[in-house]
Amino acid sequence: MSTPRPSLTLSSTVLDAPDAAELADFYRRLLGWETVQDEPDWVKLLPPGGGSGLGFQTEKAYVPPAWPAPSAAPGDQLMMLHLDFEVTDLETAVAHAVAEGATPADFQPQHDVRVLFDPVGHPFCLFVNEEAPGEPPAISPEWVAEQTREIAEQDRLTVQDAVAPDPAAPARQAEPDTLT
Repeated sequence: MSTPRPSLTLSSTVLDAPDAAELADFYRRLLGWETVQDEPDWVKLLPPGGGSGLGFQTEKAYVPPAWPAPSAAPGDQLMMLHLDFEVTDLETAVAHAVAEGATPADFQPQHDVRVLFDPVGHPFCLFVNEEAPGEPPAISPEWVAEQTREIAEQDRLTVQDAVAPDPAAPARQAEPDTLT
């Protein structure tokens, strides 16, 4: 006999930051959302039309994620999630985000998506939901094959090295499927 599923509603996605109030202020200006909770080390924003919001909590040990993952050094905090915002005018939205304190990422994966970093380093995307004219997306089958070849050629960390590393050996990148 299974237990009945309780009613679950996504209230918000919560982002850690060195200062919750400062990061919440960036997103409030970026999105035009209202602050509905403002406590020490915790702020919550909600969109004017209702729906799930964004929460921000102070985390003194916060470390910005490395993005894209191939640029990460061993041991770097990798991105665990990101926010996507649909826009009608990509150039205008990017200009607005930059004016509010965002930084465009060096690597842009597609012509109709812009990856930016908020003031504490969380990646987020601005995208248009229509086929944009111009060059094909940067992520092509050829690019994926090239990245796969480069990753395969790199020296990989074995499970044995992860469990009992040789302190004299140079640091190597972990291979995800050998550590499970």
